Amino acid sequence: MTKTQSNGQRALQALREMIFSGHLAAGSNHLESELAELLEMSRTPVREAVLTLEAQGLLELRPRKGVRILPVSPEDMREIYDVLTELESLAAEQAAQQGYRAAQLAKLARAIEDMEVAVAAEDLERWAESDDRFHTELVRLGRNSRIESIVMMMRDQVRRARATTLFMRPMPLKSNEAHRRVYQAIEQGDAIIARAAHRAHRQQAREMLVELLERHRLRAL
Repeated sequence: MTKTQSNGQRALQALREMIFSGHLAAGSNHLESELAELLEMSRTPVREAVLTLEAQGLLELRPRKGVRILPVSPEDMREIYDVLTELESLAAEQAAQQGYRAAQLAKLARAIEDMEVAVAAEDLERWAESDDRFHTELVRLGRNSRIESIVMMMRDQVRRARATTLFMRPMPLKSNEAHRRVYQAIEQGDAIIARAAHRAHRQQAREMLVELLERHRLRAL
């Protein structure tokens, strides 16, 4: 039982990474037996992983046809970012109300510093990893467990869209400036500015991401 559970977790992690990296391309179809052979596992842990990924909206399990990797559409991103914008903006407001000292904001500050180093080096992959840490820490600082759980559920979809569009986008100079404004508002305890600054940042990110996905879809036609 323990071995099967461990294999199920390994299968889940491996398939997720293959989807994010594009090794399992959006829109592609695969038999479960093919995935099991690819992972060098039995079909049982692969089936467990597939069911989890289906629940997370990353793929679709079709009777007698196998697995289809779901594409991320511009419409999906609009809906996801609408929800993320409101939840993360509320988290920023609540974080500013906590009265954090600078030491308690060290992880948030470090994520911004790492993003700035990544931009200077023109390393978009490192920037994306640091950006993800910033948003994760921001939500944690808001101290609302329900916001955390909902945001975590949606984060995989955002990661997939970013993996598709990361190297199409310009260097995120304005994004780093926006992160710094949100940090300063939280540090100063200004809840109104923290919320407004984060909402503006997320709305701008949504528009850029949707535009890139629409361009990508047109090229794929």
